[in-house]
Amino acid sequence: MTHPESHFLHGFPAFMPVALITPEALLHVRGPWVEILEQAGFTIAYPEEPTFTRGLCSAAETIRVLKPASAVIAGGEYFTPEILAGLPNLRVIARAGVGYDRVDVPESTKRKIAVTITPTANHEGVAEQAFALIFAFAKNVVVNDHRTRTGQWSLGATRPLRGNTLGLVGLGRIGRSTAIRGRAMGMHVLAAETYPDREFAQKHGVELVDFDTLLARSDYVSLHCPHNNETHHLFNAKTFAKMKPGSVLINTSRGKLVCEQDLLAVLKSGHLAGAGLDVFEHEPAGSDNPLFALPNVIVSPHLGGADKLSQDNMAIEAATCIARLSKNEWPAGAVVNDELRAGWKF
Repeated sequence: MTHPESHFLHGFPAFMPVALITPEALLHVRGPWVEILEQAGFTIAYPEEPTFTRGLCSAAETIRVLKPASAVIAGGEYFTPEILAGLPNLRVIARAGVGYDRVDVPESTKRKIAVTITPTANHEGVAEQAFALIFAFAKNVVVNDHRTRTGQWSLGATRPLRGNTLGLVGLGRIGRSTAIRGRAMGMHVLAAETYPDREFAQKHGVELVDFDTLLARSDYVSLHCPHNNETHHLFNAKTFAKMKPGSVLINTSRGKLVCEQDLLAVLKSGHLAGAGLDVFEHEPAGSDNPLFALPNVIVSPHLGGADKLSQDNMAIEAATCIARLSKNEWPAGAVVNDELRAGWKF
């Protein structure tokens, strides 16, 4: 871990809590989030290894890096029971994003560690990434780029978006942002959501349907739901069989929503025309992933919400959560384990 004025475990004032910032895009960047934390009385620190946040370190190494921290602006590192047991100083895990599947929330709650997310920071960026993948497939961007560069002047027809049906699995902030963009493109928009915002749906012309109806009618199925025990491999062979022949799967949510082995089979068979994937079952995805060999798959390295504006907003929101919690204020709507609220003391 490094600090602007000191080395790992050396030079941290004993009376100042340490805030560790791990996301790669934020390392040693003097943004407003740093000022927020410093004004709240924190010393800022960073991992020595820039890729620490990818979650590839052993538990022992993860504990070594995190141990001095009272609060963490976290990326993709794991917070398992074993790791949390080795972090007696930790009070806040502030995820720079909305997913927290690498954080053991029950164990964090048991240890009175607040887990926060940034619910209002990156939803538009993720929606844009979903449409980047949709456009890349519909307009055959990757193939036509290669053909044009090699002197092949392709005049083959591409797919229109207008008049096509976009099905959204989940209508939270990201789903709603995607819906608005779909309607702007002249698409029919369907949504399957357990607790839908009916006022939003009516205002923006989104048709609320059950899951099976969405699968059967959608030309593009875009995933916008969290990964948990209930949604693990939600998209499997049985689910794919219910999808409209020739449709396209778009996933900018979580890789483990999809059984990649089953997806590979339906892409090879032609039942699905293609897939646009920003997330994978195992990340970072290796070059040997068999999906990468298929010409009807468009991929990106978990970039949803990773544009500059989203990253800055996530960092500011995460830092604000840490600062407020350090003052024993509660950032309502951002804390995952809200049951800690009543007796919270930093």
